[in-house]
Amino acid sequence: MKQILLLSLAVALGASGAEQPAPQRKPRPAPPTHASGPESARADMEKLTAANGLEATLFASEPMVVNPCDMDIDARGRVWITEGANYRSSFQSWGVQRPEGDRIVILEDTNGDGRADSVKTFYQDPSVNAALGICVLGNKVIVSSSPNVFVLTDTDGDDKADKRELLFTGISGFDHDHGVHAFVFGPDGKLYFNFGNEGRQIKRPIGKLKEIPLHGLISKEDIASNSEPVIDLDGSEVNNKGKPYRQGMVFRCNLDGSEFETLGWNFRNNYEVAVDSFGTLWQSDNDDDGNRGVRINYVMEFGNYGFTDEMTGAAWGVGWKKAQAKGANEEERPFYHWHQYDPGVVPNLLQTGNGSPTGICMYEGKLLPKTFQNQIIHCDAGPRVVRAYPVKPDGAGYRAEMTNILTSTDTWYRPSDVCIAPDGSIYIADWHDAGVGGHNMADRKLETMTGRVYRVAPAGHKPVAPRLNFSTAAGCVTALQSPNHATRYLAWTKLHEMQRKAERDLSQLWKGREPRLRARSLQLLARVNGSEKKYVEAALKDKDPDIRITGLRIARSLKFDVIPYVKKLVNDPSSQVRRECAIALRHNNSPEAAQLWATLALKHDGRDRWYLEALGIGADHQEEGFFGAWLAKAGNNWNTSAGRDIVWRSRSKQTPALLVKLITNKNASPKDREHYLRALDFITGPEKEAALLELVTSGAQ
Repeated sequence: MKQILLLSLAVALGASGAEQPAPQRKPRPAPPTHASGPESARADMEKLTAANGLEATLFASEPMVVNPCDMDIDARGRVWITEGANYRSSFQSWGVQRPEGDRIVILEDTNGDGRADSVKTFYQDPSVNAALGICVLGNKVIVSSSPNVFVLTDTDGDDKADKRELLFTGISGFDHDHGVHAFVFGPDGKLYFNFGNEGRQIKRPIGKLKEIPLHGLISKEDIASNSEPVIDLDGSEVNNKGKPYRQGMVFRCNLDGSEFETLGWNFRNNYEVAVDSFGTLWQSDNDDDGNRGVRINYVMEFGNYGFTDEMTGAAWGVGWKKAQAKGANEEERPFYHWHQYDPGVVPNLLQTGNGSPTGICMYEGKLLPKTFQNQIIHCDAGPRVVRAYPVKPDGAGYRAEMTNILTSTDTWYRPSDVCIAPDGSIYIADWHDAGVGGHNMADRKLETMTGRVYRVAPAGHKPVAPRLNFSTAAGCVTALQSPNHATRYLAWTKLHEMQRKAERDLSQLWKGREPRLRARSLQLLARVNGSEKKYVEAALKDKDPDIRITGLRIARSLKFDVIPYVKKLVNDPSSQVRRECAIALRHNNSPEAAQLWATLALKHDGRDRWYLEALGIGADHQEEGFFGAWLAKAGNNWNTSAGRDIVWRSRSKQTPALLVKLITNKNASPKDREHYLRALDFITGPEKEAALLELVTSGAQ
């Protein structure tokens, strides 16, 4: 019809004989400009404001580094940067600025004055254009650049990559901010990483891609014919097709990519993951821009995080429009944005409003003020701020608040990453542009591109060169206490190799007073051959709930039978420990698992959504046995606030009939009825159909 109308209009205009003027396109305004060069960078330092007691100093600027995308700091305190001079060059009009490809550079302060005076190009190639992730692990560097994850190895110690391997491939999101992000080494000796919702799937290289040349792009055809899907430890192919995974995801695997796990899904653009010494995961996630829904997440393992509808994959706006029609106010938009009212969605830790969240780390150093110690530190390039999110326990989960670390009145200040140096100072990479994301940038010519790196430390604190000794167990244990990930990786690897030779020195740390250092030592002691169960069992008896949690996580990681351990912890006074017990029962087919889950479920207080979602995760694919065991224990007392929660979250075949009772209860409010009716959307089968028929015939409103 539209084509007919357009044709008729054209004929009518032609018949009139009037010559129509060509439409005038409004000229696009030139992109904003900003002075570049060292003098400009020094002048812009006056615009920065650091938190009380802290001072920001300029470590590096253009032309030494431009458009820093991602950053890591090695055990020597050197700063590694992936650059993005060729950002969006595959489709934007400004084109390729560096035909030889973007660089990975090493910035070093060789004289201890706090400023980089040496820059080395570790690697340069179009395959790492605007790479979103870098992780330095000794002489190996993991670079995340969709569609590939490369391992670059310096075999001769000259700070140049000599070998390139593929760890993973076939990831979507080429030249896109929502592709694969940085890797980080965890306290358990595993790698953690994530991708945004453009990542879509992940594959392993096979055939000719098992060995690749040092330089050059890898064709789509070669990837398609020389890769295979990753199947995770749950037996699921890792992709976004809703079986069960959707959208952005977070992962864990061994250093060689084996034992792959999908730890969370249904994010939009979860940009990096931080792992603390207890093995707890923290992330940020970007909303659909402009919806005031940027969020910080505690990643409860194996959870759905609600960006799209779990069952249908529908966008959040579908539910939001329905809610608006029923009177939902604008303040509720961020909650609908993440489907927070749906059963089976893990709660958000914190919603921070509009933004463009980027790099994140967990600060476990002692140099910064106590406010920032053992807390998340995060960059948000939208509102131009680096913040900490002091976290406190809240039931089985956490609550957090926001505290600024570094802001600027410079409208080009765009923090892209934050990392911790060996001396405990933090370094902040600044993309430095008029805008961020949206496939756009104002810096469109290499000769005028800007980029900054700042060091933040207590006022007057000078950089301290680390003194490391990895030849002895004592030296490695000292290094294990570093706030710097690259240092801890080297220490962990050496101590694990030493086995019993390291046990005495590790035991001293285990007997100390610092919970996080105790947790780090525990991870290694529990991997000393022949002593694994001794240390796991000692951890489960510890007075610190975080150590008990770490012990149970280690038991899972080592593939122990967790049932005896859950039995010991099922009545633990800490709801966070019981949360881990519920997660530990996930996909456990022991005859005792259902009764243990039922015991945990009876301890739900009817208010703690974190605990409720942990129960749901624990019952996954075993709802009949687990829910049935709880119902048998609860008996006629199931209809309490806690019991109604468990029914609402359940996917059992017994659930629809109970939901009908709740919906048709004459004392139920309209809001309650809608709440329980929504739960039926997450259940399939004839029991649901019968429930719906009963609701229709009963005339329930």
